Amino acid sequence: MSPTRQPSEGRPQEDAPHQKETGPSRHPLAHRERIDWHWHDVNQLITPGLGVLEVSTPYGRWVVPPHRAVWLPAGVPHTHRAHGPSELRCLVYPAGTSPLRLAAPAVLAVTPLLREIIAHLTGPGAPAGRPARTLEQAALDQLAHAPELPLGLPRPTDPRLRDLADLLAADPADDRSLAELGRAVGAAERTLSRLFRAELGLGFPQWRTQLRLQHALVLLARGRSVTATAAACGFRSPSAFIEAFRHAFGTTPGRHQRG
Repeated sequence: MSPTRQPSEGRPQEDAPHQKETGPSRHPLAHRERIDWHWHDVNQLITPGLGVLEVSTPYGRWVVPPHRAVWLPAGVPHTHRAHGPSELRCLVYPAGTSPLRLAAPAVLAVTPLLREIIAHLTGPGAPAGRPARTLEQAALDQLAHAPELPLGLPRPTDPRLRDLADLLAADPADDRSLAELGRAVGAAERTLSRLFRAELGLGFPQWRTQLRLQHALVLLARGRSVTATAAACGFRSPSAFIEAFRHAFGTTPGRHQRG
């Protein structure tokens, strides 16, 4: 069953509806189209067949290009948004099946073979029955060796961190120091630094870099040039942006944009 598309925004819904998924699926999405909050009683492996897909959960937010995937454990509420014309491709597995023993959502690297398996299982003329189960098992075998990537943007709960996150989400190029941002949200630099480590598991510089890289994926999907994206995301130069992007995603922003 395809999730219901609705325009509403907001934080995770405690009463998000259950949506039934029984097998591999493919959902074409227009630019900025959103699939509202829902949850499943199965584990999901979600990847964009094209474009860039934003996946939000109570744990945090991920902006995922086609060579990455998000593992969503059963029962976790989530919502999706497409940046650029996109395509949500999904494999499902019983709640007890987790090759990496992940209890929370995670971003995983997608090998060329795994990407082809997902495309075959979710594309036109997809196999059924035993051939499908064989390919689904092959995907699990690939996932058992897939590295988990620290590319998520954890969702803060402390009001001071939320205010700071909102400031930088509105303007990722904002280059104020943590002390300066602290004065804007009414918290000391030392307090914010401790909260970032304790609550989000990241230092402030690492968290801000991930925020900027996620915003960069969105801008590139909209056709923004590499140079303009670097400036809009607050990188000191296009070369610094290219290096950070390559380190995070394994490719350059130019190659990523060309698909």
